[in-house]
Amino acid sequence: MVRRALGNHYVGPDTLLVTSDLAKQTDSVADETEYRGELTGLVRGARYVLFDFDGPICRLFAGRSAEWIAREQVAWLDAQGLGDALTAEGHVDRDPHGVLRSLGRRRPSSDLVVEMEKRLTDHELQAVPTAWPTPYADPLIRTWSALGARLAITTNNSPEVARRYLAGRDLSACFEPHIYGRTQDLTLLKPDPYCLNRALNAMGAAPATALMIGDTPTDLRAAEAAGIAFLGYARNEDKERMLREAGASQVVQSLQQLLGILLHRS
Repeated sequence: MVRRALGNHYVGPDTLLVTSDLAKQTDSVADETEYRGELTGLVRGARYVLFDFDGPICRLFAGRSAEWIAREQVAWLDAQGLGDALTAEGHVDRDPHGVLRSLGRRRPSSDLVVEMEKRLTDHELQAVPTAWPTPYADPLIRTWSALGARLAITTNNSPEVARRYLAGRDLSACFEPHIYGRTQDLTLLKPDPYCLNRALNAMGAAPATALMIGDTPTDLRAAEAAGIAFLGYARNEDKERMLREAGASQVVQSLQQLLGILLHRS
């Protein structure tokens, strides 16, 4: 076995391996400490918080999947002989907003777009009673509001859907009147920052003082375009991987982390 002197001691391969492992563990702890510090600064420094709706606040389509609704949208168009109104991507998109966006590209400002948007809004309104609250979302919202942060909803869902859900959870006062959602101009859906900029302008908020909480790459892109910080919420590892691959540096799998930061302010 090869041994070499280190001061007045001798070390062999096993010792070097242990030393290397300890160094890696130390680096890992340092990285985690830095990450937690950045997350704490992000949360405590936010004077304005813009929430996406479906995901960070609730699972809107808990009772009936969003994928089912997307397929229904495509089937409705096909049944009328209007399948060519969608792009190829739109035909296989599992997100109803993606299907709607696809239609908007092919038939902008058309009656067909108006009808499709209305049908999606109806689906969303029907989903409100069976929506699942995101764990810790309600106390996080109330705590952040009580501490003086101003909150807004910035969503691709219908704003009326968000209003009805919030009213049912007694959360309206934490957000109103700052609820900004889908319009019939589908070019303004996120990742376009339109609804984020509306919120910032209405609240008189500088982008540097605001934080966006979202669960999709389109939320991240909208935040980047608006010049505001982004915090990803991922309810599972697949969602987190998707956000990380899109470039999100701060992602949490539970809103309890954010609530804990707010409750332990120093």
